[in-house]
Amino acid sequence: MVHGNRVTFPLLKMAVHGPFVKIHPVVLASIADSYERRNEGASRVIGTLLGTIDKHSVEVTNCFSVPHNESEDEVAVDMEFAKNMYELHKKVSPSEVIIGWYATGYDITEHSVLIHEYYSREAQNPIHLTVDTALQSNKMSIRAYASAQMGVPGKTVGVMFTPLTVKYIYYDTERIGVDLLQRTRASPNRTNGLTSDLAQVGCAAGRIQDMLTTVLSYIEDVLSGKVVADNHVGRFLMDLVNKVPKISAEDFESMLNSNINDLLMVTYLANLTQAQIALNEKLVVL
Repeated sequence: MVHGNRVTFPLLKMAVHGPFVKIHPVVLASIADSYERRNEGASRVIGTLLGTIDKHSVEVTNCFSVPHNESEDEVAVDMEFAKNMYELHKKVSPSEVIIGWYATGYDITEHSVLIHEYYSREAQNPIHLTVDTALQSNKMSIRAYASAQMGVPGKTVGVMFTPLTVKYIYYDTERIGVDLLQRTRASPNRTNGLTSDLAQVGCAAGRIQDMLTTVLSYIEDVLSGKVVADNHVGRFLMDLVNKVPKISAEDFESMLNSNINDLLMVTYLANLTQAQIALNEKLVVL
């Protein structure tokens, strides 16, 4: 049974949330971090999932861990902590609401049913996310479920967890962190530092050049008859070409030089202001 005072959250109208669960990288990082920081002797960690809901999908954008204790016959959840954490998150991100809960591990246990029953009071039709931090299949398996009652009316009623499709999405700002984590895979000590802005621009230009080379090679193979044309790819390429602004090389060079001059002027003024502030602080100290 679940112990503690009941926490009251606004119910969510999620009668139909569609077959897709979209997860952001920060959620997976937070779950892995909470598992690494778990209390000694704890076999798994649980937490609340926050995000948004539409008619076709559930988007998980944030989460936080919730302290709990498990034994063979009962599970205790700190509901007061969950309430306080949710209230704090609402002050930062009012649009994020409770959409379910997560647990580390591969299987759904009897305790999972009890915890899911609690979250069913706080969100209509919540999702359950499992993250295999033990890497049983040599990878971190991530699964999402939706529950449904089953059984004979008036008799024993059970809960059935139906798997949902999981997709991974990210904001542009999250992409920077994901790329940095990917680069640590090739590092012997699993560490890597941030690169300069100029280096990032150079890497981005290199990736664009490689992609353009691949596209040109594909087009040449289609024109020569080596590869059968794909109308789906052709529509993507046509849409890409139409998005490129038509501008002469002279006008583009003039615009680029003008923008560079503006940037250099702003950088100079910022450095000058910083030097004046530092000089003023030293004069005040003297």
